[in-house]
Amino acid sequence: MDWQLFGLAFLTVFLAEIGDKSQLAAIALSGSSNSPKAVFFGSVAALILTSLLGVIIGGSMSQFLPQRLLKALVAIGLMLMSLKLLWVSSGQEN
Repeated sequence: MDWQLFGLAFLTVFLAEIGDKSQLAAIALSGSSNSPKAVFFGSVAALILTSLLGVIIGGSMSQFLPQRLLKALVAIGLMLMSLKLLWVSSGQEN
């Protein structure tokens, strides 16, 4: 196993997930339920499944697209999502 890649993936996903909507939803669910363990295991299962889907899709796309193009498409997608979030949040200040 490539431990450097493992560490990079862990750190990237960990930092990306801190304070996002799924964490806030888990906080709200666990605070309003009688079974925080169920919320924890449900949240873990959801994160594992979404990560698995991302790895499968990324691995499949890398079979057909050059790595440089795939990275560019991901960067453009993240930029567009960020711009949309900024656009929506700036419109709600009124």
